[in-house]
Amino acid sequence: MDALIELEGISKDYGSLRALDDVSLRIEGGITGLLGPNGAGKSTLIKVLLGLLRATRGHGRLLNYELGRQNRAIRAKVGYMPEDDCFLCGLSGVESVQLLAQLSCLPRTEALRRAHEILDFCGIQQERYRLVETYSTGMRQKLRFAQAIVHDPPILILDEPTSGLDPHQRDAMLSRLTLLAHEQGKTILLCTHILPDVQAVSDAVIILAGGRVRVADRLEVLNHPTTPSVEVKLHGDTHRFAETLREAGMTVKPAGQSMLISGPPAKLLTEKIWRSAQQAGVGIRSLVPSRTSLEEIFLSAVREAPDGHS
Repeated sequence: MDALIELEGISKDYGSLRALDDVSLRIEGGITGLLGPNGAGKSTLIKVLLGLLRATRGHGRLLNYELGRQNRAIRAKVGYMPEDDCFLCGLSGVESVQLLAQLSCLPRTEALRRAHEILDFCGIQQERYRLVETYSTGMRQKLRFAQAIVHDPPILILDEPTSGLDPHQRDAMLSRLTLLAHEQGKTILLCTHILPDVQAVSDAVIILAGGRVRVADRLEVLNHPTTPSVEVKLHGDTHRFAETLREAGMTVKPAGQSMLISGPPAKLLTEKIWRSAQQAGVGIRSLVPSRTSLEEIFLSAVREAPDGHS
């Protein structure tokens, strides 16, 4: 698949401080989670992509536009949802979304029609006629999202889109992202600190730390452990079973109410586990291939990185 966003050797310096250090990336369609600790360089990267900051060195393209040279064309193709409020007081919700549509060159009447359509999609009902300064945190979050997508951009850059939402609203927001990416073909860069959200909807993950890319790959690849292993839950004496496994040359680690078993190739591993269970006189309740959690991947990437700044 062709990359819709491609960066090569992007660095950004603020005086003696290097916020981005030789960042090279390819972002394809679907949802890409952008992760990193505070000070990792995420905000700087987003500003470079939007043309709000010029890179100190390196180059890149978004769609067919060159970063730093065709910034107005880039912003016309991108829907950006900032983390912080950026509303005009005195406007209602629908007027706020209509204004963004008009700024994207939609005629006034069409902008109003489009604003109502998008607010329906975002789950904002009669509240759309209230002044934005009366909105709750969750309502403002949904309104920012509506403003980002009202002009139907092919690329969305969303900064903490589920922050401040209750569990029901959060699930609804993630469902909207999935629909936009997989049914309407949007490319979404999802910047967040909420790892379960990335695990739930992302196709790929980028982890920044210390201004450098530490991880960039598809999520299914990252979740697959380098050594074949399975997670097993038992009925019976776990200690005797573990000893039988070790005698057969397998590695056993406790994992909460389960145990994580690794050793030979996957097919042979499963056969040995069933044989060891029979020998130990225990019953296997469940046996599933293990996955490397996103939290483990994130912590490992951050642990290896020096301190950075965003």
